[in-house]
Amino acid sequence: MISTTTSTTEMVTQGKIQISSPDNIEDPSTAKQGCCVWLLFIISLFFVAITFPVSIFMCLKIVKEYERAVIFRLGRISDKKPKGPGLFFVLPCTDTFVKVDLRTISFDIPPQEILTKDSVTVSVDGVVYFRIHCPISAVANVSNAHSSTRLLAQTTLRNVLGTKNLAELLSDREGISHSMQESLDDATDPWGIKVERVEIKDVKLPKDLQRAMAAEAEATREARAKVIAAEGEMNASRALKEASLVIAESPSALQLRYLQTLNTIAAEKNSTIIFPLPLDLLQPFIQRK
Repeated sequence: MISTTTSTTEMVTQGKIQISSPDNIEDPSTAKQGCCVWLLFIISLFFVAITFPVSIFMCLKIVKEYERAVIFRLGRISDKKPKGPGLFFVLPCTDTFVKVDLRTISFDIPPQEILTKDSVTVSVDGVVYFRIHCPISAVANVSNAHSSTRLLAQTTLRNVLGTKNLAELLSDREGISHSMQESLDDATDPWGIKVERVEIKDVKLPKDLQRAMAAEAEATREARAKVIAAEGEMNASRALKEASLVIAESPSALQLRYLQTLNTIAAEKNSTIIFPLPLDLLQPFIQRK
């Protein structure tokens, strides 16, 4: 007895005891259920053979090009590969099947009230495009694949936008859509669903925030306009300074400038007459004062 206990302890220490996994243990009920399945299958075939001319219309089913059929035989999936497109055979008494549409499906995400990272409340909606790429997973792993994807899209929209600032939300819609698509695709992959595209449709801001942003943009534009006007005046003053230096070097240039100004005024057909008065004539009066 002591030796047996000692050997068992040594085997546990060395890791030599192998415990059988549940998959390797044969369940007697499974074997009995397999016998019942075969028995019912043979009986169903017998009835089909007896009522052959009529039963053929109940056994042959058709699925379209964009559909697949998942067949259940006595509650279990009979084949790992879905049937279709075209004709396939089912037993009326033991087999049932579920049709799955493989076309791309789109749905709108209802407007969601979301609090951004910088504590701004916005209303965002979007659209999602998805399709089923594994019919068996879409039928066996989730009760309603379409409804589950819609609910998950709403939650994902809230989670993704909750980590973004308002500026990122307004300027980086493409990046947000790509992030949502990856999150949805990873979450719905066990359901046999492939999310092809996610788009942000509209971002609605509160009225007060819209007015504040408009006032901020208007003030920015006004400040920019004042800066441009000031730069223009500075450039104009520099040009006038250079022109005055050129005219000071030649007094006759000032007279030519007077004549050019008169020519410009006369071209506009005005009744105003301007006589230029040289400042040199006023110098004696200024000196007397």
